[in-house]
Amino acid sequence: MQVMKWSVIALAVAAGSTQMAMASSQSESKGIVEDTSFDIFNRALYMNRDFKNGASNGASTSANPAGYREETGLGIRLLLESGFTQGTVGVGFDAHSLSSIKLDSGRGRYGNGLFDQTDSGRADDTQTEVGGAIKFRVSDTVLKYGNQMTGSPVFATDDSRILPEVATGTLLTSNEIEGLELTAGRFTALSGQTSSNRDSAGLTDANIVGASYSFTDNFSGAIHASDVQDHFKKKYINLNYNLPLADDQALNFDFNGYKTNDDGRKLSGTVDNKIWSLAAAYSIGAHTFTVAHQRSSGDSAYAYGIDGAGTVFLANSVQYSDFDRQDERSWQGRYDIDMTAYGVPGLSFMTRYIYGDNITTASSTEEGKEHEFNFETKYVIQDGAAKDLSLRLRSSIWRANSVQNAEYGADLNDLRLIVEYPLSVL
Repeated sequence: MQVMKWSVIALAVAAGSTQMAMASSQSESKGIVEDTSFDIFNRALYMNRDFKNGASNGASTSANPAGYREETGLGIRLLLESGFTQGTVGVGFDAHSLSSIKLDSGRGRYGNGLFDQTDSGRADDTQTEVGGAIKFRVSDTVLKYGNQMTGSPVFATDDSRILPEVATGTLLTSNEIEGLELTAGRFTALSGQTSSNRDSAGLTDANIVGASYSFTDNFSGAIHASDVQDHFKKKYINLNYNLPLADDQALNFDFNGYKTNDDGRKLSGTVDNKIWSLAAAYSIGAHTFTVAHQRSSGDSAYAYGIDGAGTVFLANSVQYSDFDRQDERSWQGRYDIDMTAYGVPGLSFMTRYIYGDNITTASSTEEGKEHEFNFETKYVIQDGAAKDLSLRLRSSIWRANSVQNAEYGADLNDLRLIVEYPLSVL
């Protein structure tokens, strides 16, 4: 592995040095101002998480628990991405402002992860975070340092509520060879979705490397690794193959796997886990049918969060559960339909069911079991003044047996209504 990794890097460097005369992103730069973009992204989220066993299950983290959590908020993101100066080495910058506004909440209903909490146990009315990063580009290689959102399978910032997580660090991304992307980075802080602090997660040091390559138009693969100081070390692999069957039919296979082991002071506890998932999706016209299997093994559940709450690239990571407990086996059946073919462009539906069993629990010799049903519908306005405005309804019903409830949480229904409106100013 080490020899192969360095061989790929050496190849990329050689290609970058020998092809400088060819067109590249930097050679086509128009300037730091001319290539600047400025976008405003608005998201309104209503979220109701109803714990079916009532207030006694500790549904709310506040006083006077109501037995459910219900909150509504608005997130406004201002995202500025400059171009690069012209020349061999281009210089630019990115800047952002992230603001949330509480529209509805209460001490008895607080706790869905939409807002920070005040000393009185209420949700903060507003919060704002600003940040930025400086970036450098040579040919098709970009080095960025500062505040940024990331999407690596071993370090991914989460964006499942009003505002995203934000990481602070350095990220190098190279695309010198067509089809090959190399990444390397070091992150020293992670701000949560409800915090304006630079490092609410308590991250000390996370180092990542990765490579993804498109072997053909229909087959791609990726390998990534991370070392999160005093928490764990993680390795990831992905293989994706698409088999066209006819003009409107295709079969897709997607494999994802992680291996995670504790490190140093073991601040995330004992971690010894292998987990993988394999999904097969058959698409015909407007319809897609998917089946997936996921399996966890080792002496612990899959561990993530300190490396970004989005670092779970697995088929059975769904609306509520990730089906990633110790020794868990899970199966999924899913159906998607795109209503464009039936004269309603922009409208889509999805439903899926996931069942997991064989979970090792600390409190009992009985195996844990869980299952989840999801339904989702989304509509995106296609034209007019409100073009690209989307409305999305997500529903989850999660149930587990008593031993799994004792360790993972109470049975619940999770309902979310999401309205998003992206605006491109520049």
